Formats: sequence, structure tokens, C-alpha cells
Amino acid sequence: MKSNSSHNNTMDSTCMVADEICLPDTKFPRVVIIGGGFAGLALVEKLKNKEVQVVLFDKNNFHQFQPLLYQVATSALEPDSIVFPFRKQFNGYKNVVFRLAEVEEIKPSSNILITSKGRVYYDYLVLATGTTTNFFGMDNVESHSLGMKDIRDSLNIRHMMLQNLEQAAITCDDDERDALTNFVIVGGGPAGVEMAGALAEFRKYILPKDYPEYPSSIMNIYLIEAIDELLSTMSDKASAKTLKYLEDLNVKVLLNESVSDYDGSKVITNCDKTILTKNLIWTAGVKGQFPKGIDEKYVVKGNRIKTGSYLMVEGYENIFAIGDIAAIINKETPKGHPQVAQAAIQQGKWLGNSLLKIIKNESVKPFEYKDKGSLATVGKRKAVADLGKFKFAGYFAWLLWSIVHLMSISGFRNRLMVGFNWAVSYFTYEKSNRLIIRNFKPKNSQTTPKKENKEEVKNVN
Repeated sequence: MKSNSSHNNTMDSTCMVADEICLPDTKFPRVVIIGGGFAGLALVEKLKNKEVQVVLFDKNNFHQFQPLLYQVATSALEPDSIVFPFRKQFNGYKNVVFRLAEVEEIKPSSNILITSKGRVYYDYLVLATGTTTNFFGMDNVESHSLGMKDIRDSLNIRHMMLQNLEQAAITCDDDERDALTNFVIVGGGPAGVEMAGALAEFRKYILPKDYPEYPSSIMNIYLIEAIDELLSTMSDKASAKTLKYLEDLNVKVLLNESVSDYDGSKVITNCDKTILTKNLIWTAGVKGQFPKGIDEKYVVKGNRIKTGSYLMVEGYENIFAIGDIAAIINKETPKGHPQVAQAAIQQGKWLGNSLLKIIKNESVKPFEYKDKGSLATVGKRKAVADLGKFKFAGYFAWLLWSIVHLMSISGFRNRLMVGFNWAVSYFTYEKSNRLIIRNFKPKNSQTTPKKENKEEVKNVN
């Protein structure tokens, strides 16, 4: 593959027009990256101190380690343990520029980005914008529940959980207490399974000490999955073992069941089952997010952008997509590659090496994904691992999960903080971050409904 794009050398000046974002002068091609997730950062690392100008746009000024968001949500970690400022990350990268702005529109015909802070020209554009929570068109569920896609979601979940537990100790209304202490997680993928396990351990080790007003059995945890197994992307052995682990932790797993409605106080399922709850955490699906300007005919299922084997967006010569937003559709991957961190990192690294060749009009090989396996944890000392032919569960899977995640976190200080917190928790079962820093207010508050003439799931004290 060779590059057909011409470099826009007119951008050697810092600012040419009034609404343009100021950037350093450069004589090199400008590579603009939208999104500082796993894919975007892997690309930056490959292009640092090379003969290109790299400009990263993100609506946050930090990278967040999403696999551990559930630990922030359940008070095991503080948010600054799993986030890392971009500017600190890029210290010493002579050719890398970060700009805090949200990209609103792409104008491919003129190689221009329109952002919330102004416009910028690019020679090569890389979309690494990731995904957002997919509520599948259920407006009520979206209005009243919480997703878990960024650090703010995690803090909202934490504050919601702690505030509701405090309110449960105050109220004399049995129905309200049930709603405040029932936790419903929708989605049986890694995020849902790990969240359910962490909540179960919170109930077992923290609730009796912090809330002696009521027995820990008052806190019910439900995990709802629409199909007949958990962790559907992993092996049958991993799925079965995960189900056993959760049942051992007294998590109520509802398979072949889905949420049809939620009004902020009660969940209604497709089987007409009702669960009183003011704590609904949605991990059931994601969809791609990216600025307008890409032709809709190149957008496929899941709102992902269709690319060729070179990660170039179909229909464009100098626009690429990597990470969760990219979908390489062919015979080998009819649904695209899995939307996991490992695929995003590999794509970012591949594109970094390939872009340098493309700029020099050298040929490159198509991207090939190497599946290094899957891991998921279900509480302390319990995890499942699929590593090629090796499929195992238990303590060693949990230890491997811990090592892999700890070494993947950005920054030595962050690794140290997370490792220390895990060590303390391992020996003491303590979660020291049970602080309500701000008052969390649901989007739409509802009063708890009284009992109705249908099957209703309540606490059994």
C-alpha cells in the first residue's frame, strides 16, 4: 500500500486564521489523532520523536485505564490511581502536541477538523474515539441508569451506592429500603461479571462493619444476561466457572432474561419480573462514537467505521480508524475484531509503524491481529483465563490477571498506588475509599412504587 495524499505544507505557520487552533511550526507531515485511549496512546508511542508532527485531541486531559473502573466504583481504588495526564505522559516527546478540545466535525475534502476550540488542518487523520454505552434505544433505561465507560461514571456509581446505603439506614419504609439496597447489573460480559463480584465482596466484608443497622443479607445483587451464558466471548469452561463463582458469592444470576423498562425505582424484565431497585448499572453493550463527516455508507453495525486491512477508512485516502471504533470486515473477521484493549493496542502500534512507511511511499503489510487470550476476575483469588489451548481458573488465573493489569497501568506512581491498595485489601479485606465527596443526584428521581399484582423480587431477611 502506498500513500496518495499530498502534505499540506502551508501549515508551517503557527496560526493562519482567527479561528484556527495554534500549533507549533513544523516542516513535517501533521498526523492528527482523535482520542487518547489504548489505541491512540499506542500510536503516539510509535510516532514519538519521528519526522512527523503528532497532534492529539481529547475531551479529557488524561488517559483512563478502563479495565479497573469497577474498582473505583466499588471503593477499592481512588480515581487518580487509574488516570494519567496526557501532558505528563508526553513529557520529552518533542514532536507531540496535546490539545484539550472536542472534535465536532470532519471536513475530508479540505483536510480540516472543526473542534469546540477552533479548527485545525491535517495531513493524516486517525480516529481512535472508542465507544459509548449502548442502551439500544431504551430511553427510560438510559435516563435512570448508569453506564460504566469512564471515570465519571465510576464515581457516580460509587456515590450512588454509598448514598443509597446511608438512606436505607434512615428510612422506615420497607419497599424503599429494598429499592435502596438491591443492586442490578445488566450485561454478563467482563465488566458486568467483575462489577458483580466486587459488589458481592463489598457486601460480605464491608457492609457488616459499616452498617450494623441491618444484616448484610439485605443487600441483593442481580446480574441479568440476555443469553444463556456469561462471558460469551470466552470458552464454555470459563463461562461455567464464572457462573459458579458468582453463585458462591450469592449473586443472583438471571440468564435468558433482559431488561424491558426501568423507571428509576423498579426494573421490569422481558419475563414480566419486577425488581425494586434504585441502583441499575448498565454494562450490556457499547456503540461507536465519532464526529460527523464520515459518509454513513461506511458505518456498520455497532456504529463502527468500516476499514480495509490497512485500517484506512473506506472511501478516504488519508483517514484511518483504530481501536473499538474500527471494523475490518472480511471473511476472517465478518464482525470485525473484538473491542478489547489488546486489539486496540496492536492496531495503534501497527499503524504507527505503517504510517512512517506510507509517508515515504513504501509498501506495508496488512494488519494481522494476534489473540493473546482473555482474562476476567470474579473477586479475590477467583478468575478465569483463556490462553490459547490453556484454559484454567482459580488462584493462578487471578494472579495472572493481577500482574497483567498492574503492568498495563500508565505511570510508576499509579502502579505503586494500585499495587499497595491491592496488597492491603488482600490481607485485610479493607476498602478505604468509602467517601461521599459530592452529592449524587439521579437524572430523574422517582418515588418507590408500592407492590403490584405481578411477580416482585424482594429481599428475604
